[in-house]
Amino acid sequence: MANILIWFRNDLRLHDQKCIYRAISAEPKYIIPFYCFDDRTYTQTSFGFPKTGKYRAKLIIESVTDLQKSLQKIGSNLVVKKGKTEEEISKIVEKYQITEVYFSKEATAEERAMEKKLTKILDKKQVKIKTFWQSTLYFPDDLPFSIKELPDLFTNFRKQVEKKAEVYNTFKTPSSLPPLPKNIDIGKIPTLSDLGLEEFTKDDRGVLTFMGGETEAIKRLQYYLWETDNISNYKKTRNGMLGGDYSSKFSPWLAQGCLSPRLIYTEIEKYEQERVKNDSTYWLIFELLWRDFFRFTCLKYGNSVFHKSGLQNIQIPWQENQNLFELWCQGKTGYPLIDANMRELKATGFMSNRGRQNVASFLTKNLGINWQMGAEWFESLLIDYDVCSNWGNWNYTAGVGNDARGFRYFNIPKQSKDYDYQGDYLRHWLPEIASIKGEKIHEPWKLSKEEQTQFKVQLGVTYPRPMVDFFKSVKHNEKVYLGATR
Repeated sequence: MANILIWFRNDLRLHDQKCIYRAISAEPKYIIPFYCFDDRTYTQTSFGFPKTGKYRAKLIIESVTDLQKSLQKIGSNLVVKKGKTEEEISKIVEKYQITEVYFSKEATAEERAMEKKLTKILDKKQVKIKTFWQSTLYFPDDLPFSIKELPDLFTNFRKQVEKKAEVYNTFKTPSSLPPLPKNIDIGKIPTLSDLGLEEFTKDDRGVLTFMGGETEAIKRLQYYLWETDNISNYKKTRNGMLGGDYSSKFSPWLAQGCLSPRLIYTEIEKYEQERVKNDSTYWLIFELLWRDFFRFTCLKYGNSVFHKSGLQNIQIPWQENQNLFELWCQGKTGYPLIDANMRELKATGFMSNRGRQNVASFLTKNLGINWQMGAEWFESLLIDYDVCSNWGNWNYTAGVGNDARGFRYFNIPKQSKDYDYQGDYLRHWLPEIASIKGEKIHEPWKLSKEEQTQFKVQLGVTYPRPMVDFFKSVKHNEKVYLGATR
């Protein structure tokens, strides 16, 4: 009779959990659910930022805690260790005569390297490994093309997938699991300080008080669809930046696998049948398709997504000016839209999609700074960091991605007026300019001396002057970009 260990990774849930479903089908003597806080995940990035910052680490701790409680309710438990994953699994395999190890496949280098190390160890012990792909709406084997033939344009990918592929039903949530071996060491879930991170109080200016775990994920799904009908207006509101309901906010739970994309799809289909089907309900599925696209792109291109030259191998002479980069990180650029978004990120670990596009454009197209620095800053801080989406989007914005369209930039002052016309978001995060009335809050550098006195804003003292001339800097960096692509 088999003894199975299930290694949980970025799939911290019981619903639509293929590993559990297959393990139960094998009718083993034991199923040992296992999670490791891997030391390598809590080191530093190449530019010296915490690889997993305090915001995401707290969400992970909450998610693992919730998973453990859910497993306890169905007669099992979650064994939790801290160290190197392959070494901790090896110890459990030896002690409890594990015959099979199940886990979800990942798409990128560090995660796959861990899989290889574990496979090498388990092969020597003659332990079977079974892996399952379950992080996307569509499975790689069901795509209408091979990963090597994956279209480089998202639109081509989307059209073919929507026409020829199918989203399968979710796997049934287990009602019980076999008990764990007697006297097994469950371990303990670490604190932030155990992981080398500082404890913190969540900032009440944030869009939501995100709480990790499957329980909260499903609550959010129910809230956004069934309790509020917010999904029916998603396409109209998704470019918002202030408040909890302008977008679904599913991303932190999707990133940790607390929420299955296929469950979202299933609930949307049900919502369309029972309430309304419109552009907004489709558009949320459209965004899940982007998530799939980036994940499959990482499978196709491998480590190129992390290289400075990107997926297109364009050798742009990016700058690494630490002083300018630091002003961007701290939200002290003199451009209110950039500053507000960067301060929100630093204070909460979250930023709207609209904000992410603007700050990334400013870093690369106005400051000409190495996009990898921005990608790593996001990796460190984002509560919803997803390696494929983060690095894929930064490739795209920097103009080195597979779906890039040359030198494209966001007109920051215009974006500010278009998406925060009243200036409510700016006032929320920039108290030093909150007193400015009218449109000039978007461009405080245009204030006269009299207006500065009137609004109690002193440019260069209480709020910085723009660190670069917007259009001159765009023109300069466009020349640099075009020189590299000729």
